[in-house]
Amino acid sequence: MSSRPLVSVITPTFNRADYLPVAVESVLAQTMPDLELIVIDDGSTDNTAAVMQPFLEDPRVRYLVQDNQGQSAARNRGIEAANGEFICFLDSDNAWLASKLDKALEAFRDNPQADIVYGDYIVIDAQGKEQGVNRMKRYTGRITPQLIQDNFVSMNTTMTRRRCFEEMGGFDNADRLAEDYGLWLRFSTCYQFLYLPEVLGYYRVMENQISSDKDSRFMANELIIRHFLGAFPQALSRREARHGMSRFLVRKGRYELSQGRYRTALKELARAATNDPFWSGPWRLAIKMLVSSASRGRK
Repeated sequence: MSSRPLVSVITPTFNRADYLPVAVESVLAQTMPDLELIVIDDGSTDNTAAVMQPFLEDPRVRYLVQDNQGQSAARNRGIEAANGEFICFLDSDNAWLASKLDKALEAFRDNPQADIVYGDYIVIDAQGKEQGVNRMKRYTGRITPQLIQDNFVSMNTTMTRRRCFEEMGGFDNADRLAEDYGLWLRFSTCYQFLYLPEVLGYYRVMENQISSDKDSRFMANELIIRHFLGAFPQALSRREARHGMSRFLVRKGRYELSQGRYRTALKELARAATNDPFWSGPWRLAIKMLVSSASRGRK
């Protein structure tokens, strides 16, 4: 390995000793070996330290320990310690395909204007069984108008030029949920994203994940969107901002309806229509609510 690795991989972990070896092994098995892996133990109380010991025989691996401060703080410490020209993130309960780094670097070579490359992933359950490929709509270029509607940038598939963090900073340490969303929104104001239509990794879905709490995620995402719009008022036109917020609120309304919370769904419908009454989303949601209400009335 060269004195300065080409890619720095940052893995924050907290009490994930059962899954961490899979994540670490998937990094060390990359077909592009010019890398360093920085594992930041965010105050684990399980046997994470013992699990990491065998991996420390590989000179590419570093293991840093800190008091529990949350994933944002752990990732930021990893960024500060990183030496690579490119930065990647891999959560300790997820994994990569062996070609992940090679494919991302090839995309950068073919598209030198790109600053962040990202792709698709396979959803797996707690036992590692594949549940299918997540292929939500993703975008390339100036993605702020689309990103304000929904976070489609899968952090575990990203590769980012180091200078982006040097110029705009890292994660907000105060964020404990959906913290990557705020980062990508901020980066989208200055940098070019490139969607690579390739499966690059595995994303594990488990019941005890914070990210599985959809109520909290919707709440956190709305706060992030509103904070972003206030901090970067020139990033979007008024039309783009209101349309993006309307789309977000329609998604939230659909979720509330799916949970049987009709009054809350109606509130989100009204907010969506107020933001942008000239697109069909709020009115399709209204029809869906009427059909659902009629169906309930017949039972």
